[in-house]
Amino acid sequence: MKKTRVAILGSGNIGTDLLIKILRSQYLECSLFIGRHLNSPGMNKAGSLGVRISDLSIEAIEREPDCCQVVFDATSALDHRKHWPVLKKLNKRVIDLTPSGIGEMCVPALNIEHCLDIENVNMITCGGQASIPLASVIGNTQDVEYIEVVSTIASRSAGPATRINLDEYVESTEKGIRKFSGCSNVKAILTLSPAQPPIDMQTTVFAKVTRPDMQALKEEIPKMAGRVQHYVPGYSIIVPPMVESDRLVTMVRVRGLGDYLPKYAGNMDIINCAAIAMAEEYAKAGEGERGGDGR
Repeated sequence: MKKTRVAILGSGNIGTDLLIKILRSQYLECSLFIGRHLNSPGMNKAGSLGVRISDLSIEAIEREPDCCQVVFDATSALDHRKHWPVLKKLNKRVIDLTPSGIGEMCVPALNIEHCLDIENVNMITCGGQASIPLASVIGNTQDVEYIEVVSTIASRSAGPATRINLDEYVESTEKGIRKFSGCSNVKAILTLSPAQPPIDMQTTVFAKVTRPDMQALKEEIPKMAGRVQHYVPGYSIIVPPMVESDRLVTMVRVRGLGDYLPKYAGNMDIINCAAIAMAEEYAKAGEGERGGDGR
């Protein structure tokens, strides 16, 4: 089949890892990799892989709007708020990997079909992609009073955009948990660990519930994990649902594929794999060839 052409805005760790993954896709091809500095590590990597590059930022797409049908924005929340009006005017489908909070929140295991008709989908955060599938199961099977999500990632896997977007990270993750779990009282925490050797991404979901239905959790959590593993192979439950100090607890670990950073950078893998899953769904449905509103 003819591949859907995509462009990547952002040449940092996330954008570069995303590029390498897209090069393996049978549905997508990267027609343009866009940053701001031609001599950055990401741009050098893209050039070495034979991918066309540009240092013109969003202007590259304005100058050549026919270069792609889908745009991945892997910059920052602030930058995406500037990029979106331009991309909307150009009638582009946009997959936002920043915690900007602009587009429809997308967790492929939960609402990928719904998002096919949305012109701007937001991949929330790495912690959101890891925790929200579990939080949704808890919310759908339990009487929940409170959910708390704690994600720990290796400091080396957190680039500049991640660090400047910490407030947006918390806000976006909490918003996603509320939406998909139905619980209004939630909290999200992100810890950057300086441990050596670097640790794998781990996310723990705590929940305060009335009369825990453990049988339902033991049945549904593995099913949900399997749905996520379909597009994130390194996603695994390392602490099955249990009750500890009157709280439900479950924990997931995400091991990366080691495409750009080493395998400990599961935080990049889970959001990038989720974004690619969404883009490939566009391609399989023929949506990448349509106008910005999918009609």
